Amino acid sequence: MLLAIDVGNTETVIGLYDLGGDDAAVPSADVGFGIAFEDQPSRGLTYRWRLSTVPSRTPDELAVLFTQLLDLEGLDIATSVSGMAVSSSVPSVTGELRQMAARWFATKPCVVLGPGVRSGMPILYDNPKEVGADRVANAVGAFELFGGPCIVVDLGTATTFDAISSVGEYLGGAITPGVAISLEALFQHAAALRHVELVAPRGVIGRSTVESIQSGTLYGFGAQVDGLCSRFMEVLGTAAVVATGGLAPLISPFASSIQHVEPWLTLHGLRIVYERNVSP
Repeated sequence: MLLAIDVGNTETVIGLYDLGGDDAAVPSADVGFGIAFEDQPSRGLTYRWRLSTVPSRTPDELAVLFTQLLDLEGLDIATSVSGMAVSSSVPSVTGELRQMAARWFATKPCVVLGPGVRSGMPILYDNPKEVGADRVANAVGAFELFGGPCIVVDLGTATTFDAISSVGEYLGGAITPGVAISLEALFQHAAALRHVELVAPRGVIGRSTVESIQSGTLYGFGAQVDGLCSRFMEVLGTAAVVATGGLAPLISPFASSIQHVEPWLTLHGLRIVYERNVSP
């Protein structure tokens, strides 16, 4: 099985893929549930976890963590994992994961997505090395699932928009402050406002401070997604729009442009990159 690890600034998402099984026979595992929560195959993803990103963890601590996660599912990491694929937005954690793989899993192939790794997708950024590994993995996964042109909206610590051409080229995108960052700035600089639970208000016109914050956040970020996707499509033409990231299920119902929600899209892209770099 492939252990796929996506390290974000706030959360780390981990998945275990059955590379040799029948994808269609594997239960959904919440993968590809889409706006209408349609039942789709998991494409081999058999186990998945979402953890806080802790940059101070050492390689040994990471090895213990992954071992314990698999142990909870009754799996022995030494015999269950045949390879690893990593994307990371946190350079210090990237280094720790490399050391962990070299020390504890030296006999297993480990692909760390970055410069020099074959993604199978031309990167048309002015400086391709500037594109985050997670954005490349998202683009690879989205193009494989939906073809092109395609727009990926990753709603995480930052909100990123990535454009993929009709022939599978990474064209570039946009980066904005994420929902959590924006709210934290609001609460820090507006003394009279307090943290609220992000649930749908009774209507778009809030009738209390709490509802006003909820409306501004949910409808506001939804409108941001719709606005940027509309501008992207002025260049791309009609495009599939897929959302991913920890906040995708929260914002997607308020963005009419989003057609698909793929919470494990980055892991799916990592699996594809791994298979393009490691011979079976």
